[in-house]
Amino acid sequence: MNRISSRSDYQLAQNTPVSSGYDGMIDMNAFYKNAASLRDQGHGRVMTYSPKVFIPLTHLCRDVCHYCTFAESPKKGEQVYMTPVQILDIVRAGAQKGCKEVLFTLGDKPELRYKAVRNALKEMGYETTIDYLEAMCRLVLKETGLLPHVNPGVISHEELDRLRTVSVSQGLMLESTSARLCEKGGPHYGSPDKNPEVRLHMLEMAGKSQIPYTTGILIGIGETREERIETLKAILDSHNRHGHIQEVIIQAFQPKAKTRMANHDAPTMADLKWTIAMARHIFGPDMNIQAPPNLSSDLFPELVTAGINDWGGVSPLTPDFVNPEAPWPEIENLRQGSAKWGKILIPRLALYPSYVQKLERWTDPLLRPHIRKLVDSQGYARESDWVSGLPSSGDNELDILLHPRVTVSPTIQSILNRALAGNTLNEDDIILLFQARDGDAAAVMEASDQLRAKTVGDEVTYVINRNINYTNVCTYKCQFCAFSKGRGSESLRGPAYDLPLEEIVRRTVEARSRGASEVCLQGGIHPDYSGKTYLAILKAIKKADPKMHVHAFSPLEIFTGAKSLNISVHDFLLELKEAGLGSLPGTAAEILVDEVRQAICANKITVDEWLNVMETAHNIGLPTTATIMFGHLEEYKDWASHLLKIKSLQIKTGGFTEFVPLPFVPHEAPMFKQGKSRRGPTLRETILMHSVARLVLHPHIINIQASWTKMGPQAIEVALKAGVNDLGGTLMNESISRAAGSEYGQEKSRQDLISMARAVGRPARQRSTIYGNVVSSILSNLPPLDPLVEPKAGKRSNIIVR
Repeated sequence: MNRISSRSDYQLAQNTPVSSGYDGMIDMNAFYKNAASLRDQGHGRVMTYSPKVFIPLTHLCRDVCHYCTFAESPKKGEQVYMTPVQILDIVRAGAQKGCKEVLFTLGDKPELRYKAVRNALKEMGYETTIDYLEAMCRLVLKETGLLPHVNPGVISHEELDRLRTVSVSQGLMLESTSARLCEKGGPHYGSPDKNPEVRLHMLEMAGKSQIPYTTGILIGIGETREERIETLKAILDSHNRHGHIQEVIIQAFQPKAKTRMANHDAPTMADLKWTIAMARHIFGPDMNIQAPPNLSSDLFPELVTAGINDWGGVSPLTPDFVNPEAPWPEIENLRQGSAKWGKILIPRLALYPSYVQKLERWTDPLLRPHIRKLVDSQGYARESDWVSGLPSSGDNELDILLHPRVTVSPTIQSILNRALAGNTLNEDDIILLFQARDGDAAAVMEASDQLRAKTVGDEVTYVINRNINYTNVCTYKCQFCAFSKGRGSESLRGPAYDLPLEEIVRRTVEARSRGASEVCLQGGIHPDYSGKTYLAILKAIKKADPKMHVHAFSPLEIFTGAKSLNISVHDFLLELKEAGLGSLPGTAAEILVDEVRQAICANKITVDEWLNVMETAHNIGLPTTATIMFGHLEEYKDWASHLLKIKSLQIKTGGFTEFVPLPFVPHEAPMFKQGKSRRGPTLRETILMHSVARLVLHPHIINIQASWTKMGPQAIEVALKAGVNDLGGTLMNESISRAAGSEYGQEKSRQDLISMARAVGRPARQRSTIYGNVVSSILSNLPPLDPLVEPKAGKRSNIIVR
């Protein structure tokens, strides 16, 4: 579709005076419809806003714009600048209300006009207002982690670059390229910083410095429509050179009392909509075009029809200090107003998602850890404080998932219909399902649960088992792993250890006494372990309890074990099976995309090597599980690729018993502590991973498991309504998630798991490892587990292999 509906429309639109009517000039219905269609091509159903606090660092300014009430003159006894304490108090209060952006606004170079400003700066130890601004941005980052966006006015290139190190984005309204408005009698007369050439130069400098930039136009101050178009095209020209304009604001002049333009008429809603639509035609589908909702009273939803995709910064705490007469709408009203036109409201950062996805280009290294903590896998702001492994509230996300404001879109419904019919979904389909929000996400969850009921019924299954992690010594340095250690390392969560065979056997026997039918064994890749070590572990367990199912050894352990014996994976697996191995866990999969693996677990087995171990195991009659560890630095396309690889192998072998999503637990993970990863998946993403997995893997993998150690009871309850049919095991000793910072415990009793199922009105059934029936031993009032014996790792392994 062309950006302009027709050449004649464009020409007529250019030449239509502000005061003229529209009838007979251009087909306005087609004009708006085309603008909205362009917006939908680039942004779909999404409407964004930035939850922010507004910090007016100073109201003093050297300019004298004739419509402005923000700028003030110094008054005796009143402070010139907000103090650090005042700033932090507001920012911390905003953080409690879910704000992510700290908008610093200020007048242009007030120290050049007022001695009082110069004196105030000198007393604080700063030379210029920009010096103080830089310091306050740095303070906010350090103390709160919220992200500064600065509107510093016209500044030097050197000052732009300095502010780039402490703010994720900057902004300057171009307002108008009309020099006529700077002439005597014009609104910009006496305001040197409003010179169009000066402001255009600012756009160019920001582009050259790769600063994500906000700009826009102010309409209704005496400009013509032709001048508006010229201004918008000037912004586009700069953006085409540098790619740095992340949003264009269309702001309507608001007459204010006690200004020279107090009696000047504000633009009509029709005029504002015309300008928005023209901007969309000029910029095309992808640009973020914004109109502040508080400047349109209760009519703000009408702006959606003109082609906007963003509402700008909205504060639940601070007023709009530039337009204090216009209060922000409540977020729920904004959500409902967007939903009126089928749009889904999503919070964002001051940095838009397309720039979040290219942090190395667009942001300073100091800022990147702060940004990663606040975003989801798509680059939008996290919608609640829910995080895997920690008891926390996901109320905001739950409210939207369980009480959607919009109905499912035809696109998502079509994908769901195909999935329910058993048709294969492609990567693009799967990505769209992961992007689903609000009513779309609710529909994905509902479809998945319908499929669950049809395929495996209402029973929620679980296994009574025990985890035995025989060593945490590991030669690999996976960036997501807080469990592995060097031989002598100490940490908050305990020293390096290496269990002897006697302790492994003792734990197995104790597990049987508590009703376990399975022991699950995994550990680090100990430098002294060989394939013979894994065989010795198996033989010791089977000697002590021949009927215990041994679910053990990740594909990495199989691969390294075979290599240590100089035999093939096939031959090593045969030896393990003969020694009593019953099945393999599908861990070490992480994300089955080699580019991601290189970043999070370099030198670990490749995608092909992992798949080869799994295929070989299936071919010799060893079933396995399949997993995904998600929510760190990968994208939705990587999730889709992973699922399709699992499905492809399952079609070939049929050997996967279940699929287990493992949300990344970030708290003690090296890459999170170093600021290199996100804060795990959001609650929405975690639930959708389970739902989408069932839809994609159907009918080849029918069991979808949720991890209570990582998700906690609140998320488990939602997952059981969204396609999950299995809760995994009792575990007894869970070490890996605990080492990463999870606080959901090491053990769940049989009754705990039954209660989780009953909470959603479903029966529970104890199962075997491979989903067979088990004669349940009704054990109650079990004594506490005996104390664990975890000998410190020494120079040699504690497992003696003869």
